[in-house]
Amino acid sequence: MDTLLNRRSIRRFESTPIPPKTSELLELAAQRAATSQFLNAWSAIRITDPALKQQLAEIGEQPYIAEAPLLYIFVLDQRRNAHIAKEQGIDVSADGFNLASSYRFLQAQNDAVLALHAMETAAESLGLGCVILGSVLNDIDRLITLLHLRQLTFPVLGLAIGKPAQQPTLKPRMPRSMQFFENAYPADFDNEEFSQSLISFDATVHQYYDLRHADRPVAAFSAQIKKVSSAKPSRLNDIGRLAPKQGFDIRTQPEQEH
Repeated sequence: MDTLLNRRSIRRFESTPIPPKTSELLELAAQRAATSQFLNAWSAIRITDPALKQQLAEIGEQPYIAEAPLLYIFVLDQRRNAHIAKEQGIDVSADGFNLASSYRFLQAQNDAVLALHAMETAAESLGLGCVILGSVLNDIDRLITLLHLRQLTFPVLGLAIGKPAQQPTLKPRMPRSMQFFENAYPADFDNEEFSQSLISFDATVHQYYDLRHADRPVAAFSAQIKKVSSAKPSRLNDIGRLAPKQGFDIRTQPEQEH
């Protein structure tokens, strides 16, 4: 509980290498994460080449990516299962082959996120610091090329790990009443309780100072939502464009699983 309730993103690491036994332990923890239908539909690429790290830092526009002693890119992976299915006599080019469907794409993506989170929590429980890297998706096309990602694979997130060289304060979280509901989703948020909770949360967030910009407070939560909601969804467009190139038919609606 202490590890989970004190989770923070660490963006500055000491240069101390992570011992192989520790990285092995973290990888084992990731493998113990829940996996839908026991398909184990994810893989992770450990990045050790300094030149490749630098290229990933350029994609993410975050220098600390290249400085992380331990760096992983988690990938949704139906290619391995497709190979196994083929070895078992399944025609992977037939219409009935569903590992390339949108459902299996999302299923594998969930598997990868769960595994990454397990690794992150394990690392933090050992006194290490981590930051999850959505920024590596800034250029999915280039990332696919750099990592030689084959058909039926797709990048999900990165994870940088190392001994913390900073101690950021805990970033605020919204009141539970804004995020946890009883039995059903609320009909709307147009009520006094929600409005007052949002005002309070906006004020709390605005008082928080992120170490990336230590000279100024973070924008209020409402202001952040306003900015994101009107921004061009480039990553979403890239997924829609590149997933089919990686062999996934993300429009497919397979029969409901039982």
